[in-house]
Amino acid sequence: MTKLKRYVFAGLLMLVTASGFAQPADTGRTFTLNDLEEIVFGHHPIVKQAALLSDIAKAEVLQSLGYFDPTLKAGFERKLFGNTEYYNNWSSELKVPLYVAGADLKVGYDRNVGVYTAPEKQTGSAGLAAVGLSIPLAQGMLIDARRSTLWQARVMVNYAEADKVKQINSVWYTAVKDYWAWYYAYKEYRLIKEGVDLAMKRFQAVSRQTLMGDKPPIDSVEAGITVQDRQIQLAKSNIEAQNAMLVLSNHLWNEQGAPLELPMDAVPQQVDQNMTLPDRSLLDTLLTLAGNQHPELVKLRAKGDQLDIERRYRREMLKPKINLSGSLVSARTDFGYVPGYYDFNWSNYKVGFDFAFPLFLRSERGKLKAIRIKQEQVHYDLLQSGREINNAVMASYNSLEAYQSQLSVQIQSINNQQLLLTGELQKFDLGESTLFLINSRESKLIDMKVKRESLIAGYQKSLAELYYKAGTRQRR
Repeated sequence: MTKLKRYVFAGLLMLVTASGFAQPADTGRTFTLNDLEEIVFGHHPIVKQAALLSDIAKAEVLQSLGYFDPTLKAGFERKLFGNTEYYNNWSSELKVPLYVAGADLKVGYDRNVGVYTAPEKQTGSAGLAAVGLSIPLAQGMLIDARRSTLWQARVMVNYAEADKVKQINSVWYTAVKDYWAWYYAYKEYRLIKEGVDLAMKRFQAVSRQTLMGDKPPIDSVEAGITVQDRQIQLAKSNIEAQNAMLVLSNHLWNEQGAPLELPMDAVPQQVDQNMTLPDRSLLDTLLTLAGNQHPELVKLRAKGDQLDIERRYRREMLKPKINLSGSLVSARTDFGYVPGYYDFNWSNYKVGFDFAFPLFLRSERGKLKAIRIKQEQVHYDLLQSGREINNAVMASYNSLEAYQSQLSVQIQSINNQQLLLTGELQKFDLGESTLFLINSRESKLIDMKVKRESLIAGYQKSLAELYYKAGTRQRR
């Protein structure tokens, strides 16, 4: 070999070697799916935000209970003119709403005196105490606005709980997908890196043999091109692995709510390539679970219960308003003696009666009709959503079966391709093969291993999807 050719091959060796770049070490700290789960469910802002949905719903219930709070009110009016006391009126009342029958318990004290005080309101200087009830006899007896509001608020607690579960499951499902995307990107990088190392060793060996005259120069050139081609793939794969790590870091937060990032030496957990398909009974269990507890169905059922309460209330509004109020009155203001005819007894009372009834009930009938239409909509939504959820769960399970079958075939293909490569290397050592065939078979083997890792990641994503579509999550 001429001196010029020796310089050319030596320069090519330096060029190929220099084109490599620093890479993370093969070993690092393993970041498992359990680690991810602990961080996500402990510190993720969306998970914490979802937990507030239940608190909001419970606050709505507390607000609705306020309609049953006792109310104390009082009023005072007095008029003096021309040395004449026209009126001196004091009224006070404690009203206690009762949960049963929409009634109100009332305890009051009135003192109305003065020259121009209406005779029916005069009480005398001692005033009058009263204890009585106000009871609806038709509209409002079975259900009224305050009970309807309270019952609907309690139903919406179930709605909020289901919404919370839905949001948390969504966050976890996204985190799991991003984890397995990082797993695949990392494994692809490692396999291509191994390919670069193999190509580099082969190039160095061929270059030495070329310099000694044992191999034709073209083999050294081809070996160098292979190294450079794989280094280009490695650079691209390295960027993809780093980006996948950044995406996964979106789900990492510490206790103080500050974002975290995966360290550069973090590596995903190891996975057994011999995937075992979940038992068919798991599918039946998840289908049953989805039908009973899927957040979307729970929300629709809660909406249906809310509309049922509203329908009952609107039907109640079709009744006439008939309110009866009555009180026993007494001149007693303390525990002292009071003549019997001035004390509480059935001879001293006040009674009232109110009646109202819209003749056409168009407003009430229109509202009731609208509620019934909304109930039909929810019913159809339940039917369609239930079917879609059921089919989505079965489709995810079918995807698992497909991945498991493909993975089994892929492993066999990798073993066969490895045998071909080994045989080709032996033939090359005997001078019966070419470097082109070796590189071709080796590149094919690397691609097949990358495909295997893609199938593993796809299997794990489908497994997470199976639980997500069923409205739950896989327990670690």
